Amino acid sequence: MAASGVLPTYQRYVNGVPVPSSRKTLRLREKYIILLVFATFGIVCFGAFFFLPNLQDRVTMVEVRKRFRDAGEGLFLPQQEGGGGPGKIIRHDDIVDPHKIDDKIRLQMNIEKDIINVKEELKKQGIKDEEAEKIKDEIKEDKEKVIQQKKEAEEVKKEEDKKKALEVDKDHVGHPGAQGGEPSEASVKEKRDKIREMMNHAWSNYVKYAWGSNELRPISKRGHSASIFGSLSLGATIVDALDTLYIMEMEDEYKAARDWIATNLNFDGPSELSVFETNIRFIGGLLAAYALTGDQMFKKKSQMIADKLMPAFNTPTGIPYSMVNIKTGSTRNWGWASGGCSILSEFGSLHLEFYYLSAITGDSKYLEKAQKVRSVLQQLEKPNGLYPNYLNPKTGKWGQHHVSMGALGDSFYEYLLKAYLLSGKEDKEAKAMYDATIKAMLDKMLQTSKSGMKYFGEYKSGRIEHKMDHLSCFSGGMLALGAKDMEDEAKYLQLGADIAHTCHQSYDRTAVKLGPEAFRFDGSSEAVATRSNEKYYILRPEVMETYFYMWRLTKDQKYRDWAWEAAQALEKHCRVDGGFTGLRDVYQASPQKDDVQQSFLLAETLKYLYLTFSDDSLIPLNKWVFNTEAHPFPVKDTSVADAAAAA
Repeated sequence: MAASGVLPTYQRYVNGVPVPSSRKTLRLREKYIILLVFATFGIVCFGAFFFLPNLQDRVTMVEVRKRFRDAGEGLFLPQQEGGGGPGKIIRHDDIVDPHKIDDKIRLQMNIEKDIINVKEELKKQGIKDEEAEKIKDEIKEDKEKVIQQKKEAEEVKKEEDKKKALEVDKDHVGHPGAQGGEPSEASVKEKRDKIREMMNHAWSNYVKYAWGSNELRPISKRGHSASIFGSLSLGATIVDALDTLYIMEMEDEYKAARDWIATNLNFDGPSELSVFETNIRFIGGLLAAYALTGDQMFKKKSQMIADKLMPAFNTPTGIPYSMVNIKTGSTRNWGWASGGCSILSEFGSLHLEFYYLSAITGDSKYLEKAQKVRSVLQQLEKPNGLYPNYLNPKTGKWGQHHVSMGALGDSFYEYLLKAYLLSGKEDKEAKAMYDATIKAMLDKMLQTSKSGMKYFGEYKSGRIEHKMDHLSCFSGGMLALGAKDMEDEAKYLQLGADIAHTCHQSYDRTAVKLGPEAFRFDGSSEAVATRSNEKYYILRPEVMETYFYMWRLTKDQKYRDWAWEAAQALEKHCRVDGGFTGLRDVYQASPQKDDVQQSFLLAETLKYLYLTFSDDSLIPLNKWVFNTEAHPFPVKDTSVADAAAAA
């Protein structure tokens, strides 16, 4: 029963029948008060609106306080699904966004302010100051409750995030070959354990001195970023190393990397990035992590980054530009690249990542972009059957007729073969292109030194430059990997072995037993760098890559021996207290160090060494294909690929 002293009644009754009231002045005053309360509370919050009609039923101040208190609780916290009263949090997904909670706290503070103003009006109607003060105090209590509940909600979110740190698709659990591969021989296991320890040294120092930065400066012990990563700290080393950590079963390190990616990798902000490097390192690294673990977060992040690269493909030919600003979408090519041309190894090394991304997302646009590039290359006339390193994305015409198995060309040839293998050998177009260009390169570019070493020279407008890049040394492994599907398998397997021998010689003829950036065959010098700007070593993986493939495909012990020699040289000359560094001159016994730990040391060099000393059951070559940054993707129609496509 409402107390009649709170507000006067609108009508009086005689024998239960309403009759007009004679208190006309009082009725006008009542209307004024109702209008004032309605206007104030209606503007501030619709949640308080519900008690206004109850004034007409002569609600008591006790009821007003109770209803306002309940409204605050129900308004500021989510309701239980299917009812259940206000403030009942039933699951992580239902927690209100903290920013929205902050907005509602400010809203309630405004309500408090308005109630204080209205208090004077209530006082005029006979409400004691103490009674109005109680309303104010109760509102303050409600505000404090909301703040506390916000803190509790944030704690719940943190706990849920921890639980989801290793959440995977059920179909991906226990993928064949993702981990394990411990060798049976004790001596081989000891070597593999040493490689794992080297990985731990590189990783732990990155974590300690450069966490979140793109790379590490191991001597000065601080973060480092190359121009290819733009101006942002994108954690390139974290993404690049992720699958290596998983394959090596470094569980705590993997979890830390995974959680950083989940919460910090967003590609926001104005920055110009290399389309190629972003694709092979970031998209490739995330896709490989998804394939190995089934963690949906990696798939979503890789798609987010791929979408950032899409403006680069907005050209008349569909050949992408080399650089894209991920904030503005503006694009350009390198100024030095043959009059504004795009580079073969960059626009020609997208197919693996975009093929797999389309397969697991169901969005065909990525594969369509890569397929468009291939279609353009198919239609163009190839001089002497070769692909020059430069192509104008506006006109579709070749730039300088410079052909290389190394820098500017390398991974294009690799991706032709691997697109065929990744498709379960269904991509006949890629295989035909690979066969034709390899035969042309053997005819025009493969050379034999005076001592009998095989190498790929560089073809420049009809003449051969007798130089081979360290980057070209990947070709030994590529030729061996593709040998089984060539007309003369033995020929190509032997050619892979010949290239492996040449690249080993480039290592063996240095003071530190690590190869130079490029080496030449001029006169009496063979497999030796003769120019000062070619004598450096920056922790490159291509020679270890070829050793790995040659070991897997031939089981010739010399490849493990050569790999171990390289690992020992890395340990002796490149290891410092803060990680691993490159060398400025491999022909000096104590060379100056460059103070950069490249992300591909963790993605490729150490991974290939680890796999060389592992059993073949770890990342078997009939189920996985490595991209050019050594990130493994599952072959179509294997159990691994089927599970990924179904996710």
